Amino acid sequence: MGGGPAKERMLITLPMKEPTELVERLRSKFPHIDITFKNVSYTKDKAQHESEIPSDIWHDITLLFTLSALPPSPASCPHLSLISLYSAGSNHISSHPLYTSTSIPITTSSGIHGPQIAEWVIMTSLIHSHKYKTLYELQKSHRWGKKDTSSDYHSVRDMVGLRLGVLGYGSIGRQVARVGQAMGMDVLAYTASPKPTPEKKKDLGFIVPGTGDPDGSIPSAWYSGLDKASLHDFLKRDIDVLLISVPLTEQTKHFLSTEEFKILSQDGKRPAFVSNIARGQIVDQAALIAALKDGTLSGAALDVTDPEPLPEDSELWDLENVIVTPHISGVGQAYTDRAFQVVETNLERRERGEGLINVVRRERGY
Repeated sequence: MGGGPAKERMLITLPMKEPTELVERLRSKFPHIDITFKNVSYTKDKAQHESEIPSDIWHDITLLFTLSALPPSPASCPHLSLISLYSAGSNHISSHPLYTSTSIPITTSSGIHGPQIAEWVIMTSLIHSHKYKTLYELQKSHRWGKKDTSSDYHSVRDMVGLRLGVLGYGSIGRQVARVGQAMGMDVLAYTASPKPTPEKKKDLGFIVPGTGDPDGSIPSAWYSGLDKASLHDFLKRDIDVLLISVPLTEQTKHFLSTEEFKILSQDGKRPAFVSNIARGQIVDQAALIAALKDGTLSGAALDVTDPEPLPEDSELWDLENVIVTPHISGVGQAYTDRAFQVVETNLERRERGEGLINVVRRERGY
């Protein structure tokens, strides 16, 4: 009797060939869950996803693990009780009725990207500070270079004693802070809400073992707020490298523009380096280009732009003090395995009646 499915049913919809070992690991650990894997298109076209997944599958599932393929409406998945996202963010589904009109828990894969993104941040920062673009051009032209201090690659400033400002102290920011501190940098943290106690400073999400800042002990100071006055107070703190790692929300769209770049770099007297691995729209891109061209900023490393892909005629491509990569800082061979680890952790916690990790708080947008 009753209207629900006889057992738990999980649907995994990802744009890849089935990772058999990982799926079998879940089946072995949770034999009471009937798991189906569907290789779907890597697309934002909802109609395409709907054509790839029959309506009867949506109707019976209780658990969904996906990147962006969602049931067309809440009515099409009446038994769905948990949505696990393959991505670190949820902004790409924030207009879907399952997000806006239900209270079904949504979790993300936040926490799995810290190691590879931190390496990208440090790599691009060193490319800038060690003048590697110039050195690479010398190598391509088979030239040894000049043995005099007038060459720009003789004016290297190491990271020791520099100040790293982490705008968004989540899992990614914490791992960048860990590596930055190991290189001798002082770290300042910025979060949306205050973290006045040791308990509030803890990272309660998924943590790759041996990484990050689990107890929040690395920053020498914490700042917080979503208002401009609080942001400006943070940017005034003699920051040499600013990492942008906040989620994109209505409050953070164009969070950084002309005024913020001037405050950060003291009107160009102390040009800072900006690294953006979050979302392109957090930065006013026209203002960023102007600041990079007039010396307000010393340079930028951009894994995200506005729009994406970056148009061929964008000035950013040809600015000598800019490094552009095609939104790849988070990719890595361990990505899928770690994303499955997050799902596995939450299924375990769910069975024990414990709270889930990486739960999206819809009221704040992430």
